[in-house]
Amino acid sequence: MERRGEFFSGLSVALITPMTADGSLDESMLRKLIDFHAESGTDCLVPVGTTGESPTLSHDEHERVIAVTCEHSAGRMKVMAGTGSNSTAEAVRLTESARQAGADGALMVAPYYNKPTQEGFFQHFAKVAETVDLPIVLYNIPGRTAKNIEPDTICRIAEACPSVVAVKESTGSMDQASQILSNSPLTVLSGDDSLTLPLLALGGSGVVSVAGNIVPTDVRAMITAWQSGDIAQAQQLHHKLFPLCRDMLGLSTNPIPVKAAMKMLGRDCGDVRLPLTPLTAAELATLRATLARYGLL
Repeated sequence: MERRGEFFSGLSVALITPMTADGSLDESMLRKLIDFHAESGTDCLVPVGTTGESPTLSHDEHERVIAVTCEHSAGRMKVMAGTGSNSTAEAVRLTESARQAGADGALMVAPYYNKPTQEGFFQHFAKVAETVDLPIVLYNIPGRTAKNIEPDTICRIAEACPSVVAVKESTGSMDQASQILSNSPLTVLSGDDSLTLPLLALGGSGVVSVAGNIVPTDVRAMITAWQSGDIAQAQQLHHKLFPLCRDMLGLSTNPIPVKAAMKMLGRDCGDVRLPLTPLTAAELATLRATLARYGLL
């Protein structure tokens, strides 16, 4: 089956939002991160998703991060802007703003906290799709939103909304991913670094990666190896990446550990905003050992 969203295949990086010492946006560092990813071969940047601390950014900050990312990427990479909300009207507004900024697509998380019915999910995404002319990637992460967009609903959305092109699959369920791939034309992207290779084996096309903030070339090499038929190389890179993903990302809530790792690696992106809190001294020591075992320190 031909997949709709293959222009988002490969490595998309869930971009960190850098902060200055006083907690405001660090636009200079954001531009440096964008340059780093352009030089590393990253295919697509995903600003203001979960990793970009979108829940604690103001609306103005949210739109500014997207605008800077689109402007500074300057066609070197695609931009899939985080524009989801638990308010449909707000999701429409953010998605239209991203379109005007020049984004190539919108990553739209399932409406969180208010726990819509499956019909509510359908109407939410259909409303945005019919209102804004921009490719949409559904973001299904029930561990954060409190409710799963069921695969039947995702397939229904795909059938009704041609501009919905892909899904970022963050349920951890290979059965759910298989059902979407079997019954819809959507491109499926992994939302969990440790499950990227298994998802590729099912017919997935790439990842929206957190680990890609620090090791984009390795993540991209694993995907490229799989796509070129070098299964042994893909497996080798998976097993290299797996302990880093497990031991770094499992330390605390994303993006707390990856921001700490960036600082250790000489690319300080500032602290996380409350209610997120920095790693403890013991957790920092564990993270340092993890990065050293990988060969980053």
